Amino acid sequence: MASAPRTATAAGSAAPSSGTGRAVQAAIDASARGPVLLFLVSAIGWLVLASGLSLISSIQLHTPSFLADSPWLTYGRSQAAALNAAIYGWGFNASFVLVFWLMARLSQSALRVPSVLIVAGLFWNVGVTLGVGGILAGDSTSVPWLEIPTYAAPLLFVAYALIGAWAIVTFSGRSSGRIFASQWYLLAALFWFPWLYSVAQMVLFFQPARGTSQSVVAAWYAHGVSSLWFTAIALAAIYYFVPKITGKALRHYDLAALGFWTFLLFSSFTGTAALVGAPVPAWTTAAGVAASLFLIVPVLIIGLNHFPTLAAGADALQGSTSLRFMLVGMIAFTVSTLTWIVTSLQSIAVTTQFTLFGTAQTQAVLYGVFSMVAFGAIYFLAPRLAQREWPSLALINAHFWASTAGLILCIAGLALGGLAQGAALNDPAVSFSTIAATLNPYLFANSLGVILLAIGHLAFAVNVVRLVLQSVLGGAPATDLFREAPALEAAR
Repeated sequence: MASAPRTATAAGSAAPSSGTGRAVQAAIDASARGPVLLFLVSAIGWLVLASGLSLISSIQLHTPSFLADSPWLTYGRSQAAALNAAIYGWGFNASFVLVFWLMARLSQSALRVPSVLIVAGLFWNVGVTLGVGGILAGDSTSVPWLEIPTYAAPLLFVAYALIGAWAIVTFSGRSSGRIFASQWYLLAALFWFPWLYSVAQMVLFFQPARGTSQSVVAAWYAHGVSSLWFTAIALAAIYYFVPKITGKALRHYDLAALGFWTFLLFSSFTGTAALVGAPVPAWTTAAGVAASLFLIVPVLIIGLNHFPTLAAGADALQGSTSLRFMLVGMIAFTVSTLTWIVTSLQSIAVTTQFTLFGTAQTQAVLYGVFSMVAFGAIYFLAPRLAQREWPSLALINAHFWASTAGLILCIAGLALGGLAQGAALNDPAVSFSTIAATLNPYLFANSLGVILLAIGHLAFAVNVVRLVLQSVLGGAPATDLFREAPALEAAR
């Protein structure tokens, strides 16, 4: 995976100027249209459901009587269902959208046998439906990030096998021998997830390990999916879209390969840092802490690649909704990774460990990094697939500002609440009832943030559904897909 020259653009993603190049892109988009729109609509549905369940569980934290008479919607079920709907429903469906489109575009290869991906989409979403429904019915496994009952796992395995096989075939059939930075991260994610999921399923459920080994595997899986799947997919999109939309060459691109390998190497060991202070072998947490400290290397390199590029393309940033979402995602990546490094230290973990601060870190990655980048990518690619302009600019602006404000409010409320909670827990003179009362203002702030996020998601959902319906029911395409039109991204 040799790096490209410093003068290379956007991981090879600059739009071709020739008619032949445009025809190739048109053929690729046409082949991807059905599968990508299927996964996109599925992702939107799960996003709305996860938003509703998140709001229910958030309210229950400061108002325990809310829906207390409904066993299907008690906090233990609604919170786990919301998390898994967000991860496997919204997160993975949106990830597959990015994987299909980016891999096909970068390989300059039309999607082969798209019906296979449609079958995979049906299997995946049926599996997630069974899983989330099982959680609400009380069949949760109680393992964080893996609460989906084991009877749904085979459907997810079949779906992912079809998707993984397609990705390998598409990559193998690429028209150029060059491999771009975005493809590095896509391929790493595609190979890492089945390893993470299969090992976790086997060690935790089918042939359960004994004792504290289960805690180590659970932490390894949760952080592995967070970093080696969601963050890697987000970084693949950033490496593609930032130089493509700004029209500027990535700065210090010769360091991108080092950033990739250090990210891949150290992220695979950092999960056990979440168990600092827990009753597990000391060497496992020490390895996690050491690996976490080395994450400073990829953070610096990825920042050097993208922040100067965005600064050089400031005009494009002001006029592109996609870039604005991605800028928020890049800031969230930098801040969340640096925060992880700091909180992995024993002296800091004694305050932040096992508090709301950990929930804030999860929110920062799943929403701040992945979801914001995915929103930006979808605003770019969806109109090119649907061959329509975005129906409403007002809904796009509402989505951006509601999502950004909600994200800040949620993370600030949870993080500050976690610090207050940790300090109180370390004081033996403070009772649990006092701690619970102290947390109420922070939990209210989180609920307000979730409401803002839900508003943004509804605006996004309405716009996407209208776009898809116009594409399916509409007639001839309403726009030249390959002109540089701000309306295609719904600029300001």
